[in-house]
Amino acid sequence: MFLGEFTHTLDEKSRITIPAKYRAELLAGLVMTTGFDRCILLFSQQEFERLSEKMNSLQFIGREQNALRRRFYSDASDAIPDKQGRIILPEYLRNYASITSEIVIAGVGRYIELWNGEAWDKVCAEMQELAAQQDLWAKLGI
Repeated sequence: MFLGEFTHTLDEKSRITIPAKYRAELLAGLVMTTGFDRCILLFSQQEFERLSEKMNSLQFIGREQNALRRRFYSDASDAIPDKQGRIILPEYLRNYASITSEIVIAGVGRYIELWNGEAWDKVCAEMQELAAQQDLWAKLGI
């Protein structure tokens, strides 16, 4: 399970260093793809394969299912971390998430989100406001 938040810097070769606490789960490989709200989603190879099975179980015909399937696979890029735990972020993913230097790496349970630092700050502020307005903890029974 991926938990926590880390701030790193993209190096001159467009690499990020995966936080040490996440590396064991990603040694066999990972898959990254476009995510929600202009972030990058990063899955372990095993989790991506699990999601792929669900994706492949969708009806083959249907505009929404086909659009989702196309986006899911065509935006994906696989990688294996090097000995220092680094991976290269492809240019199209960096552009999608507006990542140029500072990058926030956020554990979100079964996957990781990679964010532009300013965008992450905005999302966190929105989450706090929404949680306060709607008493989300109470709705979850917590």
